[in-house]
Amino acid sequence: MKRNYVSMKNISPYAKLAVISSEDQLFPDHDGFDFKSIEKAMKHNQKSKSLHGASTISQQVAKNVFLWQGRSWIRKALETYFTFMIEWIWGKKRILEMYLNVSEMGKGIYGIDASAKYYFNKPAKNLTRTEAALIAACLPNPKVFTIKPVSKHVAARFPWIMSQMYHLQEDEDIQKLIQ
Repeated sequence: MKRNYVSMKNISPYAKLAVISSEDQLFPDHDGFDFKSIEKAMKHNQKSKSLHGASTISQQVAKNVFLWQGRSWIRKALETYFTFMIEWIWGKKRILEMYLNVSEMGKGIYGIDASAKYYFNKPAKNLTRTEAALIAACLPNPKVFTIKPVSKHVAARFPWIMSQMYHLQEDEDIQKLIQ
């Protein structure tokens, strides 16, 4: 298992922008929950065998830091509680920092710094826009959606993330989070 914790100043702004673009574009604006996405996922899941999730970055941090993996109503209730708490106590910058440090970004690779070193032989603060988008493209299933070798999912998702990064980079609220 590879894991390196780094502070926000040691993470490329592109990595921050890439995960927001990929995982939760409303991150600066919501209070931990994206109710429209939750409703959309519930409708999809009622009609389809494939499950769609709607977890925000905040919810993922609550789960990854405080809870166990798996699906149950008890875990989901606790996730809701912890999401409210971290939104209230930590704030968006700390939540994003934790997300970038605890998320699995490859089989046994946790955090943006470990992933930058593993895939690109450099620290997280030196990631380029392209490298950051490739890492973000493996989310939310980095064991299946691989960067090396590039899986079909990563190859297909990568250009979309790059496009979203260009669109979101001028957003004032996102700029405050990534600088």
